[in-house]
Amino acid sequence: MDSSSSSSPPPPSFPQLSQSPVNWEALDSLVIEFAKSENLIEDSSSSTSSSSPSSSSYQYRLLILQIRRLLQSGNIDSVIHLLRHHAPSVLDDHRLLFRLQKQKFIELLRKGSAEDVKSAIDCIRTALAPSALDAYPEAYEEFKHVLLAFIYDKEDLTSPVVNEWSEKRLFELAGLMTSVLRAHLNAYDPLFSMAIRYLISIHKGYCFRQGISSPITDLTERLLLEERDLPATPQEALFEAPPFDEVDIQALAHAVELTRQGAVDSLKFAKGDLFQAFQNEVCRMRLDVNILDELIHEYCVYRGIVNSGAPNQTESESTLSADFSFEVRSGSSKVADTEMDSPGTGAGSIQNPDSEERYPCGGGISSHEDCSTSGMYRDKASKIMQRNKSRGVGDRNKRKRWRGRDDIHVNANMSEEQQVSEILSAIDANGSKEDKFEIMLALKELTSKGMAAEVVEEINDMDHTFFAQHHLLLFQLKRIEFLKLVNSGDHTSALKVACSHLGPLATRDPTLLKPLKETLLAFLTPNEKLVGENLSFNALSTSLQVAIGRRLGIEEPQLMKIMRTTLHTHNEWFKLQMCKDRFEGLLNIDLLKQVNDPMMPDTLSKLSGDNHSSSQGTATSSSRMHEDGSSPTQVSSTGDVASDETAILKVMEFLALPRADAIHLLAQYDGNAETVIQQIFA
Repeated sequence: MDSSSSSSPPPPSFPQLSQSPVNWEALDSLVIEFAKSENLIEDSSSSTSSSSPSSSSYQYRLLILQIRRLLQSGNIDSVIHLLRHHAPSVLDDHRLLFRLQKQKFIELLRKGSAEDVKSAIDCIRTALAPSALDAYPEAYEEFKHVLLAFIYDKEDLTSPVVNEWSEKRLFELAGLMTSVLRAHLNAYDPLFSMAIRYLISIHKGYCFRQGISSPITDLTERLLLEERDLPATPQEALFEAPPFDEVDIQALAHAVELTRQGAVDSLKFAKGDLFQAFQNEVCRMRLDVNILDELIHEYCVYRGIVNSGAPNQTESESTLSADFSFEVRSGSSKVADTEMDSPGTGAGSIQNPDSEERYPCGGGISSHEDCSTSGMYRDKASKIMQRNKSRGVGDRNKRKRWRGRDDIHVNANMSEEQQVSEILSAIDANGSKEDKFEIMLALKELTSKGMAAEVVEEINDMDHTFFAQHHLLLFQLKRIEFLKLVNSGDHTSALKVACSHLGPLATRDPTLLKPLKETLLAFLTPNEKLVGENLSFNALSTSLQVAIGRRLGIEEPQLMKIMRTTLHTHNEWFKLQMCKDRFEGLLNIDLLKQVNDPMMPDTLSKLSGDNHSSSQGTATSSSRMHEDGSSPTQVSSTGDVASDETAILKVMEFLALPRADAIHLLAQYDGNAETVIQQIFA
């Protein structure tokens, strides 16, 4: 047999994956809330709301981050000092205090000087030994064991205390303290941060169990780290019977991949509050914050939430260079310290121009060729914005300014002239890019306002071949124009639009005949307000933005790809589980799925897909979401088995099986849980 024929085939990929609809307005709200909570954008209301819960939570998150870093560096005394000042009740947990004192002893010995060894002995006498007496039953044995560090060197990999010397213990202790403080101070991460952790976790699990190749593996692997912080555990004994509903235990265990005992312990620590326990467990998942910030910034620029990294050309390039030169001359250039107590406080920072390099401008053209077209795009952007201003839309001043977590890093080895030259070069390189963004965002805003005729006019003026390749977008825009004319009573002009555009487009694409007929029914209800109040143009404006952006050489943000993919797999996963996700409402995932736009949702899903070919098929029925935006509850092929929740939970508990496997087993044995368990253990 030929060797090539015996090789295993590549894992299957997602069918029609890119067509999962997303409520981009809901995502905008989550992203803005995240950016404000993390102090990533300048918000005029933040100065007047310093006492708000979000502001308090942000300060507590900074404190927790500082304590994590201090623990990772072995500075135990500073950690205890901060805890006594900000969260003294945490030290009432003698288990934590004992672990801190034991680590302090090891870190003193690690330093190795005679003075440090003397301090380690003092630590044993005054702190470690007393805390070992009442921390927990095994604490005194651990105390005696750690004393062996006096005679076994940290370099001895065969010593009985090699684990005590391991720096991994520092990171484990830092993770544990983070989990405890987060719950104690109620300093949970922003909603979007938790939602994306949860969605990616489900996505990874779904791909693994289904043997499917993920199209976003490169992003998810870098964004969501494998390690998790240690869980915070309750102080009471763990052998007592849990007073919790088995439904809650199983829901938590399978949502965040815990053992049953792990879910019980998590519920105990949260005093039975299922949703608090869920938040505790989700926040244990580690994210690469720098990558997340990049994704958020890219999305915010693309959606027009914040200004792009290049300074506004209308503001004065010379002002920027003069201000920057002054800072360099005066020696006041700011260099961010990653170990500072309050990262992200650089309100006056200048954005790194490299952060915008992910936006290609016209493919592989050189910078010289790009500059040759910058005047054309600047002129076009200026005209569109001027016309939009007269229409009452397109106010750039409403956009916020991105500040990021750290100030710009100034290269001390560069001369003042080189630094200024680098800034001005970035301005020139980004000039055409900035103009293209303004064109794209201006057309998006016009569409979101329902100004379809104006959109078609602007696009034809810019590129008369665009709609030849995007006839579905043209149909949608002309449909809006038709409905507005009918609503205003101008039936003659409405018929002209239908005859000149809607009819020929439906002839070209038979799938448009049905929506065309439904559109013509507007003549029967001329007094009904069909435009503006009853129709939402958000999905169409996003579809148009993606298509126009690609034509201008601007790729859609990677965050949009992540959300389409993970929401799709979230839906598919709970179809397999034959139940509704109990936590999707807590994280606003249900809102992200609510695309209740009456304007041909199937067609719009085609328009916003990664493959923008007009011949692309619609989403399969298995990947569509329920009309109410919720996840499916059960699959009919299992009959009445899924309705017996007690039997399902019993099989899940005794056999430690996922819900879907438990349901399928019950279906084989007429829904009898005892028979299933007997057969498995027989």
